[in-house]
Amino acid sequence: MSTNILYVDDEPHNLSAFAATYRRLYKIFTAESAEDGRKILDKEDIHIIITDQRMPKTTGVEFLASILEEHPDPIRMILTGYTDIDAVIDAINKGQVYRYIQKPWMEEDLRINIEKAIEIYTLRKENRELTEKLLVANRQLEFIARQNLLS
Repeated sequence: MSTNILYVDDEPHNLSAFAATYRRLYKIFTAESAEDGRKILDKEDIHIIITDQRMPKTTGVEFLASILEEHPDPIRMILTGYTDIDAVIDAINKGQVYRYIQKPWMEEDLRINIEKAIEIYTLRKENRELTEKLLVANRQLEFIARQNLLS
């Protein structure tokens, strides 16, 4: 599976640095605003969302919380140059954030966190698929049991 990553940051040089660093490993989508990020999410199958916390109009946490209902599956990470404990708590509680990473990011550290996020995404997807198969099998068994009771 090719991994699709959306990186949202209002600083264009951060977007280009991220894309240049990781484009050989993953399919990278970038957006300069939460609004642009939402448009990409509506068109593409995104597996991981990485967003800057401090952006004009919408914070990273607000963006992640706002897309949760329509896009519950992507694993979420926040990048920030600021340490704000309230933002960290909000990120975990409201945005269901997997990792909160300090800027400037360390290339290897971020890559390892992305790999772990891919593992989690894959496991969750497999879990949903297995659960669905189990539900189908249970319905089939119930049907067979009812048929046996009627005959």
